[in-house]
Amino acid sequence: MKQTTRTTVRFAVFFPFFLSSPSDGFLTSRHETFTHPSKPSFLDSRFYSSHRRHHVLQNPDVATTGEHKENDNLWWKNISFEHSDVATLTRPDFEIIIKTKIGEEVPKPLVYLDSAATSHTPKQVIEDIADYYETMNSNVHRGAHTLSRMATTAFEEGRDTVASFVNAYSRNEIIFTSGATEAINLVASSFGRSTLKEGDEVVLTEMEHHSNIVPWQMIAQETGAVLKFVKIDFEKGGLDLEHMKTLLTEKTKLVGFQHVSNVMGCINPVQDMVTMIRQKSPNAKILLDACQSVPHMKVDVQELGVDFLAASGHKMCGPTGIGFLWGREDLLNSMPPYMGGGEMIDQVTLEGSTYAQAPARFEAGTPPIAQAVGLASAIRYLEKIGMDKVEAYEHEIASYMYKRMSQVKKVTVLGPPEGVERAALCAFYVDGVHPSDLGTFLDIEGVAVRAGHHCCQPLHQAKGISHSARASLYIYNTKEEVDYFVDQLEKTIQFFTGLETQIDGASGGDDGFVPFI
Repeated sequence: MKQTTRTTVRFAVFFPFFLSSPSDGFLTSRHETFTHPSKPSFLDSRFYSSHRRHHVLQNPDVATTGEHKENDNLWWKNISFEHSDVATLTRPDFEIIIKTKIGEEVPKPLVYLDSAATSHTPKQVIEDIADYYETMNSNVHRGAHTLSRMATTAFEEGRDTVASFVNAYSRNEIIFTSGATEAINLVASSFGRSTLKEGDEVVLTEMEHHSNIVPWQMIAQETGAVLKFVKIDFEKGGLDLEHMKTLLTEKTKLVGFQHVSNVMGCINPVQDMVTMIRQKSPNAKILLDACQSVPHMKVDVQELGVDFLAASGHKMCGPTGIGFLWGREDLLNSMPPYMGGGEMIDQVTLEGSTYAQAPARFEAGTPPIAQAVGLASAIRYLEKIGMDKVEAYEHEIASYMYKRMSQVKKVTVLGPPEGVERAALCAFYVDGVHPSDLGTFLDIEGVAVRAGHHCCQPLHQAKGISHSARASLYIYNTKEEVDYFVDQLEKTIQFFTGLETQIDGASGGDDGFVPFI
């Protein structure tokens, strides 16, 4: 009997505050005591008409009076709905999903399953960003003129909105960055460079995104610090916490880990891990990568008990180019600036400079103003739905997708087994089929998934695979889309299985033969 060799087929298919007075009615300090905003920002274009926009321009003090209109254009705002209705209610707000067709000869509706990389943006957020540019575009913290004061108010209201969303102790604890990558690099460059010395230890995990590994490797090379990595228990689909316990010592100065893995989909037990770290390494600071949790569940920094938290806007219905770092205020003010320039200073002379307190200390230069407006708008959008409903809906649809995918032959889904709560994503691999080929064929049928290592090469190396594909869900995805995806996945696997059989039969054992298609 002829013995054949398995072949994996690869081919390509073709105002400044120093001028303000208490009577101005505008923010008199970037460091004022934080109070949770009880009303929506005046910037949400869905809260006011074009007449109101004209009124604000003619009477800029209205911008801070709290005179807001209700969101008349969110048709579902006053109705009672269950979490199962989330996608039905929100899909009309995402025009890219409704309008986009994939393919030229037979266009297919878009089934977007790549929100773990970047989520889509509702039209309300897009309109708020456009409204900022059309009615108040100016630099912030620098001008006494009307537009600058309006832009400053809008920008700082954005900080308040983010602070409220994660339940910060103070608005001064929110640092706007270009994204979560910059937020983590800020901690590594400022805290790490000023604190770590030779022999100190930083504990990370094998499942970390590269943005929470590479910066620490760079700082370790500079300082002589030692990096340790918590192993993954692939059978349980999460971190090996017993192994983590053995890594924590008095030399541990920082522990960094994901709240939710962008590959495994596991939800790490943050509070239990914090308790362990505080007991074993009481002097260590804790950095939480919350990119895959903040958009999908209620995240409360006070409850979690961490010291730093990083997140990005483009994964939570917001614009690209903005993220934020939350850090304990006393800790932030003890850290040196990592970048110099305007706005982050107290006094500058030719002999030297003194620096502002947080948040200004870490926001050198012109900040991402329009992006902060958009991020705040995205948060308001999610809060109108209710993060409890977002989480409940995603848990339901994630369980459904995992169950469907687990029934497909040759498919291995990474992460927790059935019955264990997981995030709304499934990374997977198929025996004999490269993830890039899966992604290409699924795209032909209108399905957008991620293929590659998802910026987690060490995780894949620990598993013994080079790549995987990933389907990730958000508030606008439906069970019908999951069914369509799984059906197309099965057809794709069948195609490659049949092709593999033909190759094995025709090659005469020549493993180098790949047909031209």
